[in-house]
Amino acid sequence: MKEKEIERLENLKNIENELHSNGKNYIAGIDEAGRGPLAGPVVVASVIMPEDSMIEGINDSKKVSEKKREKLYDEIIKEAISYSVAIIGHDEIDKINILNATKKGLTTCVKELDVRPDLIIVDALEKIDTDGIPYKSIIKGDAKCYSIAAASILAKVTRDRIMREWDSVYPQYGFINHKGYGTAKHIAAIKEYGLCPIHRRSFTKKFV
Repeated sequence: MKEKEIERLENLKNIENELHSNGKNYIAGIDEAGRGPLAGPVVVASVIMPEDSMIEGINDSKKVSEKKREKLYDEIIKEAISYSVAIIGHDEIDKINILNATKKGLTTCVKELDVRPDLIIVDALEKIDTDGIPYKSIIKGDAKCYSIAAASILAKVTRDRIMREWDSVYPQYGFINHKGYGTAKHIAAIKEYGLCPIHRRSFTKKFV
């Protein structure tokens, strides 16, 4: 691994290293993918990485190519002490709203971890049910914390795979390209074909 990459990863681990030095052995990073799209689920992932983990390329999932994310996904789950992923579908999002759906996914993730964390670090969410585990909310945590970045990759890859599958069912919307986000082509397809079953009705009222 190049020196520059080692330095970047060390910087990405500053917050966690401080928490480890304060006696927090198991730190779970949590992040989500899919809060903004017009279709499909929101996916929340949680991961506890070993204290000495240094996987080359880990970063905020938005800064990593799709091909690289797939490779990192395999490396993360192989090295993780524990990880879990929760999928909250479009129907539930419409029923309880996207913020509550994300929080529900987070709670599910925490409860499904094989190892109970000493602390949870999460990207920007507040007022969350962490099953009694203390948590720290970090603005732009996926760009500042190694384990939140790892969680963001697990969430993003899981969601992208789901949307690729839906693309084979509803190819006219182009889910394989935009993953359900409100691109000009996606909105044009909604106007031409109407909504399909996986569209979030609460997100698409102005287009139909």
